[in-house]
Amino acid sequence: MKLNFLLTLLLMLSGVLSNAQLTIEQTWVENRDSPRGIITQSPRLSWAMVSDQRGAAQSAYQVRVGQVAGANTDPEWDFWDSGKVASEQSVHVKYAGPILESGQKYAWQVRVWDADGRRSRWSATGFWQMGMLNPETGFMAQWIRPGSEEDTINRPSPYFRKEFSIGKPVKSATAYVTSHGMYEARINGQRVGDAYLTPGWTSYQMRLQYQMYDVTDLLREGNNAVGAILGNGWYRDYLAWGDRRNHYGNDVSLLMQVNITYADGTTQQILSDGTWMSSTGPVRNSEIYDGETYDSTRELDGWDVAGYDDSGWDRVQVADFGKDNLIPTENEPVRKHESFEPAEIMTTPQGDVVVDFGQNLVGWVQLRLGGTAGQKVSLQHAEVLTREGNFYTDNLRDADQKATYILNGSSGQVLEPHFTFYGFRYVKVEGFTPTIDNMTAIALYSDMDQTGEFSSSNELLNQLQHNIQWGQRGNFLDVPTDCPQRDERLGWTGDAQAFFRTAAYNYNVNPFFSKWLKDLSADQLENGSVPFVVPNVLGPNASGSAGWGDVATIIPWESYLLYGDRELLEAQYPSMKKWVEFIRSRSNENLWNTGFHFGDWLFFRPDDDNDGRAAVTDKYLISQAFYAYSIRLLLKAARVLGQHEDIREYEALLDDVLAAFQYEYLTPSGRMVSGTQTAYVLALQFDLLPEDQREQAADRLVENIQSYGYHLTTGFLGTPYLAHVLSRYGHSDIAYRLLMQESYPSWLYPVTRGATTIWERWDGIKPDGTFQTPSMNSYNHYAYGAIGDWMYQHIAGIQALEEGPGYQRFRIAATPGAAIEHAEGTLRTYYGKIKSAWAFEGDRYIHKVHIPVNTTARLIMPYGTVETIRESGQMVSRSRGIKRLNDQDGKVQLELVSGTYSFEVPAAISRLGLEEQ
Repeated sequence: MKLNFLLTLLLMLSGVLSNAQLTIEQTWVENRDSPRGIITQSPRLSWAMVSDQRGAAQSAYQVRVGQVAGANTDPEWDFWDSGKVASEQSVHVKYAGPILESGQKYAWQVRVWDADGRRSRWSATGFWQMGMLNPETGFMAQWIRPGSEEDTINRPSPYFRKEFSIGKPVKSATAYVTSHGMYEARINGQRVGDAYLTPGWTSYQMRLQYQMYDVTDLLREGNNAVGAILGNGWYRDYLAWGDRRNHYGNDVSLLMQVNITYADGTTQQILSDGTWMSSTGPVRNSEIYDGETYDSTRELDGWDVAGYDDSGWDRVQVADFGKDNLIPTENEPVRKHESFEPAEIMTTPQGDVVVDFGQNLVGWVQLRLGGTAGQKVSLQHAEVLTREGNFYTDNLRDADQKATYILNGSSGQVLEPHFTFYGFRYVKVEGFTPTIDNMTAIALYSDMDQTGEFSSSNELLNQLQHNIQWGQRGNFLDVPTDCPQRDERLGWTGDAQAFFRTAAYNYNVNPFFSKWLKDLSADQLENGSVPFVVPNVLGPNASGSAGWGDVATIIPWESYLLYGDRELLEAQYPSMKKWVEFIRSRSNENLWNTGFHFGDWLFFRPDDDNDGRAAVTDKYLISQAFYAYSIRLLLKAARVLGQHEDIREYEALLDDVLAAFQYEYLTPSGRMVSGTQTAYVLALQFDLLPEDQREQAADRLVENIQSYGYHLTTGFLGTPYLAHVLSRYGHSDIAYRLLMQESYPSWLYPVTRGATTIWERWDGIKPDGTFQTPSMNSYNHYAYGAIGDWMYQHIAGIQALEEGPGYQRFRIAATPGAAIEHAEGTLRTYYGKIKSAWAFEGDRYIHKVHIPVNTTARLIMPYGTVETIRESGQMVSRSRGIKRLNDQDGKVQLELVSGTYSFEVPAAISRLGLEEQ
């Protein structure tokens, strides 16, 4: 009996200890999940942990690494073992083992110890595969191009093929593929990988990505066939305006190599070379702006399997394009995501048959059709209908946005494009009868991990959040484009910097922007000027605008703040410095008052502006403001990186630039020479004014907002900071009033007009139902979605802190208002999930928060005193894991260790604060 009791007790204690142990929830290598193409010898390893105990923290870790011998074999953990390392670090821990081999796949696991010495189980196995450490020697393949003369008008897609034989069992096989233009690779009748629009868009002259694929399961003993189809893509397609094409070259070419390791340890390489054959097939034309034409009567049945008769094909040409610009894929590829069935099929007043998919998205429509041989069907894509209900494409400018198919007479054809994409909600169909069963819209975007969520009791705000996220999805298609539908679709730098904070909440954009920032550095001019668009297809003269070029300082710093990515900051530091030096070289007596600037793009301007209501902000005031801001950010980076000489130099420069701003643009009484919202917002956000004049400047900002009937008037540069400035200076009630405004101009006005994405203009559809000027009127343009950052930081209350980058330390400071009854925000970081959810429930204000393992947070309670606030039913002074800090602006401030908390304040106290707003 006694023995049984002791055994039972031991089991119970074991269960308690097991529950108290840390569990590793997720792992990353170089900020990605099991990536291929790592080329550093010290890849950074990260892991997030969970625990059901408050105050859980890591005290030590152990990492083990094993080589993966075959595609379906378990690793042996004998390559490297870190041993037990006493450290709290769980993010960006550098591998420190033996030299890593080119092309080799590695498995890794980590386990950790908590502060009480309890050890976790090993994590789930993660992987990484090394890329070509020296592409010039590692790529034995040759560049090949079509062997026949091209139809230079239609430029049909070339098809390439090669047969080879395998005589013994395959242990593993990796394909390395890239192209001039886009490619789709095939092996034995199967598509290679699930990535689209490869190799992606980079500054090709200096940085051309290749992709790596595990193709072990596609190979078989006996005869095999490998092939690829090429499209024009960003490499030589029409880009920007007018007859601009062949930006990087006039060819389409393929580079492909399959490295095979056999079960007996021998190896073989299948290389693109002069033995390959080429032809054309059903993809008759494919352009990014205009769409694709596919003639299925010209399909090459079996062209990608062994035994196909290619005697009528041409032998390819070998080209010498070099391989010194080849780099592995650095971000997540574009993949298929959500799919949509038709929400409505209609006939417009003009007689067009139009399908409404209910969501403005980016991707294409997949058709499932049968018909007669030679039957032509077409799809044209658009974002909106006119107020009369007719199909509208004027805002596409010169982009046709069409998909044309010639049927081959077989039943059940499945048709979709290969090398283009469309921005659309509505599709006009011709040549067949659409049904809910034969059309599906498929969204394409970079395969980023979704990290943030936001919801509230207000459905208009929830729709706004929906629109913000769909604007990001549609425009984060390998590069951060401005719009996805018209003849533009470029990586505008001003839009990217304005939206970055919001983007980084919704998704993990760390790899996405790390890759894009390297292209920015590659395209940055020798004098330091930053192009308007990256990759730069507009030429060297299209560069150097304030608010656009400052992306070079803004995103690197904010990436460090939000992800703790010091290596990215270090890599971009020379670019940051070059940009500031460019501005200095263009300045006169510390005033940046030269050159072209976009200004506060698309600010509010009434159609019939008789009394000067247009919110025009002096462009040189804006440029001077961003000059000072970029110096501040450069200084922050210099302090992190220990650049002591730069710190001294740029502190002095900042003083001079601030003095010049105040002398030129501020009157002695504290009035800005431009009295716009944007002028005051930038001056306050960037700390350009003397401290004793900031409060009165904020009051002037409020007066301006009131004079416009509580409407905003800001453009691309003022909008991201407007609500933040109001909250910072005690005017959150005004910020809420702007946010909840439903009439034009406002964030919710497009929502009330049925928008499902963010618009380029505040009044893309005017109150009378007519449209803004079609030359610049996108209905999927994420920049004004920057308000999301304020929603996350002030409604949900989740705020990053410089003292703990990457949310190792953060603040939760929710500000309820506008009669919102409840709101919730969650954010998945490299440390784990942060949660902040508050609600008014009956006679109580409830605030529930979750703090990840290995982090601490400051919680600022919007209501109550230390005596009236309860946590899980207890006074906060008695709750474990809570430390009281000095009050913040009269509000209780608490420090929380990791864990889950539930705070409560009597409604009589909390409602008083709400009513004041």
